[in-house]
Amino acid sequence: MDTYVPKEGQINYIDVSSQVSWDEYFMLEAMLASFKSKDPNTKVGCVFVDKHNHQVTMGYNGAIAGVDESKIPWGNDRSVSMEFQKYGYVMHAEANAISHSVKSLESTRVYVTLFPCNECAKLIASQRVSEIIYLSDKYRDTPEIRVSKKIFDLSGISYRQLKLKPDLIPRLSGYLSGMLDQV
Repeated sequence: MDTYVPKEGQINYIDVSSQVSWDEYFMLEAMLASFKSKDPNTKVGCVFVDKHNHQVTMGYNGAIAGVDESKIPWGNDRSVSMEFQKYGYVMHAEANAISHSVKSLESTRVYVTLFPCNECAKLIASQRVSEIIYLSDKYRDTPEIRVSKKIFDLSGISYRQLKLKPDLIPRLSGYLSGMLDQV
């Protein structure tokens, strides 16, 4: 390890750096938000961030606020009537975050664990969000996602997939385990 040599007039200065980039940090927050979802099939989280890297709002896919979640169907069998599918009752992470935001989302970035569907793309574009940073695009070949990308392209909203460093999650796990050892 290199020894730090202070510059003239500096006392008690040490070179420091963060363990994660801003992109990684906010995607980890979106991943943590997704962990709150009760959806048995797909858990999605998102975080909206302003130009100063301050979180504006966050959300995860879940039941409408105030609804007794134990009384709604959580199955995804689309062969049954909508009233017996989760899709009739569950809000997507992006819609949840937008509906709970108390500040303007104009020019924000959204970090989302799954590329937004066409319905959420409409909401995001209407808010004039500047960029979508996503983790997974597993539905990329569906008409809904093709429409989403067209909405973003027509709105001038950029989007890019974030590839996390392979060692990020193991490092985070080790860090968290170390914190628990101190308790």
